[in-house]
Amino acid sequence: MLKKSSLALWGAALFIAWNGLLLLFLWSRPPSSSSSSSSSEGARLTAEVIRLAQDAEAELERQKELLRQIHRYSGLWGRRRGVPATPPPPQPPSLPHPALTQPSDAVLPVLVLACDRSTVRRCLDKLLRYRPSAQRFPLIVSQDCGHAETARVIASYGDAVAHIQQPDLSDIPVPAEHRKFQGYYKIARHYRWALGQVFRTFRHRAVIVVEDDLEVAPDFFEYFQAAFPLLLADPSLWCVSAWNDNGKEQMVDVTQAELLYRTDFFPGLGWLLLAELWDELEPKWPPAFWDDWMRQPEQRRGRSCVRPEVSRTMTFGRKGVSHGQFFDQYLKFIKLNDRFVPFTQLDLSYLRKEEYERSFLRKVYSAPEVRVEELQGNRRRELGAVRLQYSGRDSFKAFAKALGLMDDLKSGVPRAGYRGIVSFVYRGRRVYLAPPSDWTGYDPSWS
Repeated sequence: MLKKSSLALWGAALFIAWNGLLLLFLWSRPPSSSSSSSSSEGARLTAEVIRLAQDAEAELERQKELLRQIHRYSGLWGRRRGVPATPPPPQPPSLPHPALTQPSDAVLPVLVLACDRSTVRRCLDKLLRYRPSAQRFPLIVSQDCGHAETARVIASYGDAVAHIQQPDLSDIPVPAEHRKFQGYYKIARHYRWALGQVFRTFRHRAVIVVEDDLEVAPDFFEYFQAAFPLLLADPSLWCVSAWNDNGKEQMVDVTQAELLYRTDFFPGLGWLLLAELWDELEPKWPPAFWDDWMRQPEQRRGRSCVRPEVSRTMTFGRKGVSHGQFFDQYLKFIKLNDRFVPFTQLDLSYLRKEEYERSFLRKVYSAPEVRVEELQGNRRRELGAVRLQYSGRDSFKAFAKALGLMDDLKSGVPRAGYRGIVSFVYRGRRVYLAPPSDWTGYDPSWS
């Protein structure tokens, strides 16, 4: 981060450079040959000097605004890197973490990735309906595929959205065995281009990524606004997601719509990332299957995401490159939250790594252990929340299938899991599908 003194010197150098250009322009003018031409030339010269001065003033104002923004976020950036912008007052070690602060003027654009689904209207209508501020949550629709009907739908929103179009619509050379996966290569190319526009061209600090087949909940924006400071403050987090992979209605507690979790599984499907993460990922962005690539240990690097008990997005897009994989069995049953939760008024500091592990792990491993047959038979109801322990890959997959959970693993990480633990509701009671308490880490060979 630039120091304040460096920024001041940089601003002064810019001012001197502009004035130097003005003087050079004046000194380099050729002498006039007559009084009439001198008069007209003088008027033109005056106008030119005024224009240059106005340009210089506008540029200086832009630089001043940039300096103000850097100053405004310096404290938050410093905490993100573990280096406070100003020395904090000494705190007694026994005091709890302070509540997370809200950057009241943060801009969180929503990037909608679109292709050839004119049903993007359903996505955009809900985003515009629930958006509390056009200034704080600008909508950017990035379209691939060149589909004319979809382009007309997006254009019909006028200035309510910014419509950008991926310029490279060519086919991508792929290995012979991947010809049927051409669509996945184009999606990865589109993501890279669109995120590059958000962070490199528009220079945004963060972005919420949504695909054109997602519908959002009434508190979608409230959720991300509240979680943004947490993402800034905790380097053990790398995203905030609106999605619960096991969020079928009968598997969540809708009375606890405010409940949030940490998860080691990258959920996607409506997710917030910071510019620093894009700086890290862009140079090595994969040619295809970007979401599974994000779930590899080399990218995750031990970091987690925040996810809700009840999803803040739902997908209505059975049509797509995956040809409806998981849609009929899982995705179409995901419960979309319908109750507004005032997240910005809640204390989310319980999601910080140290505090979360202390409270969450105690809750999980103090729960009575039961057998899967007892769960399926709805026995031992008097126990309340219970724990079902698995010992390996095969037992995890068997229990998950038996209870209706998604049973696939990515680099050993279960969907919605944290430290191998998956929290869900079965027949009206909380269940933790968990490894032994001496769990030491994920086995990437589990798949």
